[in-house]
Amino acid sequence: QVQLAESGGGLVQAGGSLRLSCEASGSIFGINIRGWYRQAPGKQRELVALISNGGSTTYGDSVKGRFTISRDNTKNTWDLLMNSLKPEDTAVYYCYAGIANHYWGQGTQVTVSS
Repeated sequence: QVQLAESGGGLVQAGGSLRLSCEASGSIFGINIRGWYRQAPGKQRELVALISNGGSTTYGDSVKGRFTISRDNTKNTWDLLMNSLKPEDTAVYYCYAGIANHYWGQGTQVTVSS
């Protein structure tokens, strides 16, 4: 089993920045993809960003150019730097790790006020 713990959510004004962090613990060997998803009220969960062991990144179209995912393999952590935040970025953000199974954090609320 893998446990994921997010931190860094909160309330920010439009145009501001936030950094989310995720720390993995447990049976972390073999994680080959790390990332972030989000879910806004009444909407489906959507991809925000992924990063592979090789460092390749994938971003959702709505966040390209504004969000950056990074990882620290020595600490089993990965971050999401969110710049130029918009009210439509308001959502619960979930940390994600993929091995043979999919693992999710409990989520952290990000609220962007206009």
